[in-house]
Amino acid sequence: MAFAAMILLVMAFGVGHAQQKGWEKEWNDAMAGAKIEGRVVVATSPDPVMREIATKFKLRFGVTLEHLAGSSSQLAARLESERQAGINSVDVFLGGIQTVANVLYQEKMLGPLKPSLILPEVVDPKKWKKGKPWFVDPEEKYVLRVYSTITGLLHINTDHVKPGELTKAADLLQPKWRGKIATEDPTVAGSGSNTAARIYLQMGEEFAKQLYVNQKPTITRERRQLRDWLARGTYPIAFAAQSSDVEQMRKEGFPLKEIYGFADMPPALTGSPWLLTLMNKAPHPNAARIFLNWIVSKEGLEIYARAEGRAALRTDSDESFIPQDQVPKPGVNYFDTFDWEFTVSGKEKIRLRMKEILGR
Repeated sequence: MAFAAMILLVMAFGVGHAQQKGWEKEWNDAMAGAKIEGRVVVATSPDPVMREIATKFKLRFGVTLEHLAGSSSQLAARLESERQAGINSVDVFLGGIQTVANVLYQEKMLGPLKPSLILPEVVDPKKWKKGKPWFVDPEEKYVLRVYSTITGLLHINTDHVKPGELTKAADLLQPKWRGKIATEDPTVAGSGSNTAARIYLQMGEEFAKQLYVNQKPTITRERRQLRDWLARGTYPIAFAAQSSDVEQMRKEGFPLKEIYGFADMPPALTGSPWLLTLMNKAPHPNAARIFLNWIVSKEGLEIYARAEGRAALRTDSDESFIPQDQVPKPGVNYFDTFDWEFTVSGKEKIRLRMKEILGR
């Protein structure tokens, strides 16, 4: 009888397993593999929200999320060095368009992400403002964009920059602001070079020369330093400061304000804080697959969007916490700083030109 009961149990399991179909079987198989792997390694900027993301992910799936923090360019350099040494330590990379397009994609370090999307709420076209998940790479399978927000051009300290003193981009070139401006390095892939490329394209090379050379801005590679300088008024005009950090300090009472554009320099779009990519040769492929699906689900994406103050591309995302002047309006033709073609051709040429202009 015991043997017969065992046979029936095995048969019942086999039927049940066979009845699993489509996404459910894929998801369950990935979950089983993720439990064995035990962790996923995610490389992205040092955003405080990653602590909440890691905690929620662990509670939801029982898998540890290890956060490798750094700027996109720093992380890419590390990944390149590791690849040369035959090391593959990172599963998922959340980074800016310049690093993703010109380094990771160009050097074939990415794996196909599209086949890893499983959950119905992720693959359902109705859940996305673009009518489908928006893969922005030429092959439409490696790089997923999930944000589109009207981006800030700069921040000011209103104790030092009074109403009416900056009404157009040309005002930035006034002698009174010489030595009063700070920016992230415009010659290194990242927010600083993205901002410089926008300024260069919208205002021209001569304007860029005057702003980045004649106005003697202080250049740093530490975005948090920009925030601190701005708050203290050391440099009351800051380009490429982290918007979420500045907004938090504004809520704490600091006299800070974000400016999105001017009459002579219209607002633009950004896909920040990150584009989603899967590293090829990922050391924890199943855990990576679980994370990839969760981070762009309504729950995961909204946590990040809320913390960073960004407009997600999901149709079911809450946008009540985002100022309306940051939410793109339908039918408006914005300049998109995260456009792929602009990034791999125009933006990189501008970055190299900025190095020449600054003598770096």
